[in-house]
Amino acid sequence: MPSLALARAANAAYSFPSCPLAILLGGTSGIGQAIAQTFARHTKGNAHIIICGRDRAAAEATIAGFPKPAADSAAQHEFVECDASLMKNAEATTSMLRARLTKVNYLVVSPGILTLRGRDETSEGIDRKLALHYYARWKFIHDLLPLLKAAKDAGEDAKAMSVLAPGDGGRIDLDDLGLKKHFSLANAAFSAVTYTDLMIESFAEKEPGVSFVHIHPGVVRTRLLHPALKLLFYPFLTAPEDCGEYMLNALLQAGPGAQRRNPKGDDMGMKRYYGTEEARTKLWEHTEEEMRLAIHTTK
Repeated sequence: MPSLALARAANAAYSFPSCPLAILLGGTSGIGQAIAQTFARHTKGNAHIIICGRDRAAAEATIAGFPKPAADSAAQHEFVECDASLMKNAEATTSMLRARLTKVNYLVVSPGILTLRGRDETSEGIDRKLALHYYARWKFIHDLLPLLKAAKDAGEDAKAMSVLAPGDGGRIDLDDLGLKKHFSLANAAFSAVTYTDLMIESFAEKEPGVSFVHIHPGVVRTRLLHPALKLLFYPFLTAPEDCGEYMLNALLQAGPGAQRRNPKGDDMGMKRYYGTEEARTKLWEHTEEEMRLAIHTTK
């Protein structure tokens, strides 16, 4: 278990590729924003950083705080607007990125929503919570995998990370993937976690030279946390900037393949894992079908 000081020192000493390219879906606030800021700081701004999300003002404020790159650097810091609760939007964004870019070194997906509402279907027929916590993340990694592979083939870092909650999942109903029959907030929460475990395994099988990380950030003082809870549990909560150091360190130190990491970046192995080979196959097929239906729906 690395201390915060060790994680920070390792990040500062890391040998990044020349002008590395990082895409952060959900990077306009919270943990995603903290990772973006930490990455910018340790690359001294000499990186191509793309923040994807809904809040342009928040993204531009974050980018304005990045270190200024060297005058001779090819670095860029930009915002790409994307409401990832709709798969059509995710498709449009990833298509645009594939057309513009030749590689991706680091892909971090962390969009989320805190809600007590029951099943809340988007116009594409997907529950909004699951859309952000699973389907959009799958879509971004799936569609940008060729750019990660290009980085790997060039001998550079090629790493993808989903920030959610490994270890907090549960057994999933293979006859109700997507929870259209038996939805509850608890089901949605633990299903998204197990779906993500299965997702990173599937991607690792398809592209074994790339790193795929599912990481638990712990409880972090972000704006999603109720102010009363922040005050009550303040001493036990992780500051966003400290979480950013741990998350980035876990990403940078990850080797090829699928791995599950705890809030300090330690490898969790198969602790509280609920997947099976059958579940992995059925979930992949289900997800492909959900994407097909969502992207072509005219509802």
